[in-house]
Amino acid sequence: MDLLTQEEYQAIADNLALPNNAFIDGSYRPAGTGKTFVTVNPATGAKLAEIAACDANDVDFAVQKARDAFEDGRWSRLHPSDRKDVLIRFCKLLTRNARDLAVMESLDSGKSIFDCETVDIPETIHCLKWHAEAIDKIYDQVAPPSDDHIAMVVREPIGVVGLVLPWNFPLLMLAWKIGPALAAGCSVLVKPALETSLTALRVAELATEAGIPRGVLNIVPGGGPEVGEPIGRHMDIDMVSFTGSTVTGKRFLTYAAESNAKEVVLEMGGKNPCVVMADAENLDRVAQHVVNGAFWNMGENCSASSRLIVHRDVKDALLERIEIHARHWNVGDTLSPETRMGALVSKAHFDKVCSYLDHADNVLIGGKSHGGAFVEATVLEVPDNSHKLARDEIFGPVLSVITVDGFDEAISIANDTEYGLCASIFTANTKRAIRGARMMRAGTVTVNSFGEGDISTPFGGFKQSGFGGRDNGLHAHDQYTQLKTIWIDLSGDEDEAVA
Repeated sequence: MDLLTQEEYQAIADNLALPNNAFIDGSYRPAGTGKTFVTVNPATGAKLAEIAACDANDVDFAVQKARDAFEDGRWSRLHPSDRKDVLIRFCKLLTRNARDLAVMESLDSGKSIFDCETVDIPETIHCLKWHAEAIDKIYDQVAPPSDDHIAMVVREPIGVVGLVLPWNFPLLMLAWKIGPALAAGCSVLVKPALETSLTALRVAELATEAGIPRGVLNIVPGGGPEVGEPIGRHMDIDMVSFTGSTVTGKRFLTYAAESNAKEVVLEMGGKNPCVVMADAENLDRVAQHVVNGAFWNMGENCSASSRLIVHRDVKDALLERIEIHARHWNVGDTLSPETRMGALVSKAHFDKVCSYLDHADNVLIGGKSHGGAFVEATVLEVPDNSHKLARDEIFGPVLSVITVDGFDEAISIANDTEYGLCASIFTANTKRAIRGARMMRAGTVTVNSFGEGDISTPFGGFKQSGFGGRDNGLHAHDQYTQLKTIWIDLSGDEDEAVA
């Protein structure tokens, strides 16, 4: 898709019809209390819309409609090929409305229109299409018991699921979760982040237009205590899949334990290491990967490279190249296609990120903020891995540099964190690369590159980065299905038959 001019994007923004009500049982409806909350453009502070502020009663209503839909089989017992056809139509509608969705996403989240147009929207559609195509290609199993028995192991949709989304990738994280959930035949209750509810509401409307039956996909906007906790504690929700902070994610374990012991899948924070050894080839290319890993999406990315663990022998040369490439990561108007870094998602988050800059003793690159919403691409040197900037998940465009003298030291520091989501290693030594990748305690490790894999590979973490399942790939379907064993006795000896 060709990019437009800033003026053309602004014209689209000025004429967007923004959704403002919850989407439950196939239609928009206000919160039961009539209460609303204001969502703003974080880049300008301008009010965008007043959105329905739902509470536990709205959650109860949505869960009942989702349960009704699941039990009567309007989606759960639909032939897999028929579910696939509906989801493919859904993807076509998303493609038809891609530009409006990109602008809406940029306005609501502070993301650059460049990222929304080139990454977020295309990947959202690709994710949903991939899971749609997988629906009728996942087979059950027959176990090998005896000649007198057949044992079938079958997958069944788990039921009504609660999906709790983060604000950093509103559309893409929605797709990561509803893609396999809907493919499996589940009914879904989505809580979008308070800061970024608009696109989820619009997508639900398009899903219904595509043919997803009422009650199957419900969007319930609101705050964590008002909507998130009731989802976690609800006795008729069968599982919850959560993406967000480690602190909030842990609460869902308590909610599940104190309610119906629902299954919980958590994808939480990260403090991801990027290890660069002395023999790393093409330092200019390495620098590009480091910069992309640290600053893409304003560093508001749980898989962001936030710790550069670099060998002393190549440190200065690498930092020189990082400085050159960091210049291209400019801040500016989020609707300008020339802008590479948008606004941080909220004033509160902006203040949090800026507070970390106060702890920086040695700023190598950047370190400044602008307009109460933007933070420059920033590189800081820290004395060791015990420093606050090397321990805390900042969730902003801030890269901490740690100097090492060897491979073992580098791997030890890489693993010295409570998190274990992603990691990367750069070295020309193949054995060292593989050994390092195996030694690092992270769910995804990239070698001589930065990335998260793609839709075909599972994504999730070790330690306090999450557990219980994986997003993406066929492994994502495991979250939303139950395994059932069907044991069939084939013995025909009537003398031993039970009377």
